[in-house]
Amino acid sequence: FIVCQPYLHSRGEAPHPGAKMVEQLRAHREDLKSRGQLTSEKDAELQRVGKRLNTLLAERVNQLERYQSEFFGRLREILSDNENVRIVGDRFLLPSELLFASASASLGPAGKVELDKLARVLLNVVEEIPDDIEWILRIDGHTDLIPINTAEFPSNWELSTARAVAVVRYLSEQGVPDKRMVAAGFGEFFPVAQGNSAQALQKNRRIELKLTDR
Repeated sequence: FIVCQPYLHSRGEAPHPGAKMVEQLRAHREDLKSRGQLTSEKDAELQRVGKRLNTLLAERVNQLERYQSEFFGRLREILSDNENVRIVGDRFLLPSELLFASASASLGPAGKVELDKLARVLLNVVEEIPDDIEWILRIDGHTDLIPINTAEFPSNWELSTARAVAVVRYLSEQGVPDKRMVAAGFGEFFPVAQGNSAQALQKNRRIELKLTDR
């Protein structure tokens, strides 16, 4: 697949103490390894450092899961009035027709309204996430199986990627940090509905959103 990941400077805030501890433990572990003197005492110390590092990393993961759940819950509430928005596992699926015209990667007015809601929820949750938690918002573009071949979009890969990037750019304009978003285009290769009926094709033309780790 094709991945586009724009970057912006960080918010300039001081790192969370947990991040410093993780880096110190990593450096200590690598120092022990590089010395090549793994006596039983050194080996035991290395195991202790590794265990503590794993514990801290697990705590980071648990924290992110809490914010994922909060983001998921809030977004589900504000998008529940739109019957076209679907929830599959930990992902929100927005139909392409809600955001784009056919064979286009230009956001329409109705799509911008829905993305405005998303941006507001995300920015509220972001304020609560510690800086050392490496989260990202994944925006994945998907098409149906009908091939496209235009000067602008030679294949479904280009179309799905361009649509994902369009969503990233719009959310960036609303204040979502660039470095916290990734856009990916999957073309027609990961359908959520089988067959070539009109209903199946419509379900497969979508933008997926997921808050996850980097």
